[in-house]
Amino acid sequence: GACEGLFSSTMPGVTVKDVPADKFVGSLAEHFKKTGKVKVPMWSDVAKTGTHKELSPYSNDWYFIRMASIARHIYLRKGVGVGGLKKAYCGSRRNGVRPSHSSLGSGSIARHAVHALEQLNILEKSTEGGRQISKTGRRDLDRIACGLKA
Repeated sequence: GACEGLFSSTMPGVTVKDVPADKFVGSLAEHFKKTGKVKVPMWSDVAKTGTHKELSPYSNDWYFIRMASIARHIYLRKGVGVGGLKKAYCGSRRNGVRPSHSSLGSGSIARHAVHALEQLNILEKSTEGGRQISKTGRRDLDRIACGLKA
């Protein structure tokens, strides 16, 4: 298949950058759910993803999707911390008749997801601050991307 190119020097391998984001995040979230290694927090059914939201997410798998999205985000741009992730998942706070303003995403969700990804050996602390993808994490994510490209 297409994955043999990952290990030979003649053909370029398939990386996370080569596949569409929505398909990659969906299949990585499915992988997290299937392996059963991810412990979903007890509060995940009542949590909102930011102060600008009225309701919690409709999907029961939203935590796995957010973890996969964070893993991809840090894969593409190392050195991102919880504060950077809060900015990445911000939204518009609608103030009724007054003008809307930007509102940060939930730091608790970002922090718990980063810790869970660290326990799966996908992320590690970066020397410059924030987090980066570990060697095993890069290999695993590229392998999932390769399965999508095939």
